[in-house]
Amino acid sequence: MTYYLYHIPGKKVGVTTNLEERVHKQQGYYPGEYEIIETSDDIDFISEGERIMQKFYKYRVDDVLYSELMINKNKDLNMNINVTEQTTTFPCPVNKLKGQLMDNKGMTWKTEHGSCLITDESIKWIIKNVMTSKYNDQRCYVYNKAFARWFDNNDAYKTTLADLHMKDQYNGKTTSGGLYPTGVRQQNAKAVAHFDLIRKWAKERGLYDKGDTKTQTLKLLEEAGEICRAVLKNNHDDVIDGIGDCVVVLTNLAELQGVSIEECISRAYNEIKNRTGKMSNGTFKKD
Repeated sequence: MTYYLYHIPGKKVGVTTNLEERVHKQQGYYPGEYEIIETSDDIDFISEGERIMQKFYKYRVDDVLYSELMINKNKDLNMNINVTEQTTTFPCPVNKLKGQLMDNKGMTWKTEHGSCLITDESIKWIIKNVMTSKYNDQRCYVYNKAFARWFDNNDAYKTTLADLHMKDQYNGKTTSGGLYPTGVRQQNAKAVAHFDLIRKWAKERGLYDKGDTKTQTLKLLEEAGEICRAVLKNNHDDVIDGIGDCVVVLTNLAELQGVSIEECISRAYNEIKNRTGKMSNGTFKKD
């Protein structure tokens, strides 16, 4: 089955298996009014991508992953919890709770302090903070206020685009360009993933702790010189390598300046998107 991660600019990011039914008929948007960010037959990949792109475009982030919603449609969540004003009580002893929680991922319930949701990350919090019932050692509980506050201050999924990229590893999942927040069709999930991978690589090697902008600027000039030499020698492969090296350096230089490479690209595009001019001697000259 193919899953579509779609973007309706200014409205939402969503997932569906049927664009015509979900986007055209139900929501009233037709080709040209929305973009396909990603297609995949991996429901977990596409579901995690949905939440990341919702954050990326600053939309409301779904509480429950699309994959978990689909699982819940096909099974009954049968863990009979008991929710009171102060606590949520689970129908098993502490030593069996993790298995019960894993079997019921995606389950949600409401308390007076907010909604609660079972995910891999929230399970960690529950296991760390759960207590055996004073009245029945075959039951255990957590305090609702503390659990709800955890959701206020933490990401219940802890997924990055770099994680998705590592999981995917180019194994046949297709990508088409998605609309950047500025409206330019230039960015997609894997492109963002590459920037995340670069930052992860640099952070692991201490570049952001011990590096500096002057060194990275000199490195950029060095890599640009490599591109110039490759162009003069008509060496296509070295040109590609040089461009890639410059992107890596620029990503790290931006990070050392306290901004993201994505923000820099967005600002640059906003600066040029309405610029007019003409080509002259192989270069564009603005009016």
